[in-house]
Amino acid sequence: MPSANDIRKGQVIKFNGEPHLVMETQHRTPGNLRAFVQIKMRNLRYGKALDQRFASTDTIEVFSTDKRTLEFSYADRGTFAFIDPETFDQIEILETTLGDVKNYLTAGGKVDVLFVDEKPLTVELPSAVNLKVIESADGIKGDTASNVQKPAKVETGLIVHVPLFVKEGEIIRVSTDDGSYLGRA
Repeated sequence: MPSANDIRKGQVIKFNGEPHLVMETQHRTPGNLRAFVQIKMRNLRYGKALDQRFASTDTIEVFSTDKRTLEFSYADRGTFAFIDPETFDQIEILETTLGDVKNYLTAGGKVDVLFVDEKPLTVELPSAVNLKVIESADGIKGDTASNVQKPAKVETGLIVHVPLFVKEGEIIRVSTDDGSYLGRA
């Protein structure tokens, strides 16, 4: 097992029995004290970020990781199926693992999946996705004060606030960071 000095950004380490993604490392040597490594990391199961201090000589278990681009295929009873376009293997991920990511998945959409010890752990979306509006109220004529918006339901069930001119059946671009409307696709 590597020592704390050998840990680098992007690695997945075991801390308190859970996998944590290392986001930042700093090696510090204060005046009269022993050297230590300050690691900023994020728990991959719960998403909680934390700072932890390790002695330079501490050994830390590092997980083997693999990042693959997969294509979303379908959802069935809380399970989401993805296809590896190279090997055509089907990988199923539970809804609890996906979290809010499920609101941006459409058939054929590509996502990056981080595998830790051959188990899918996190799903990374592109910064924006195109979604079809399936339900939207009509704008009222004359209701054009300034930047008036209405709620619209998209094909994944997500509610997005859109301008009045957006109609049912249109394809819109939605930010995956905050679920905001970016424009027509």
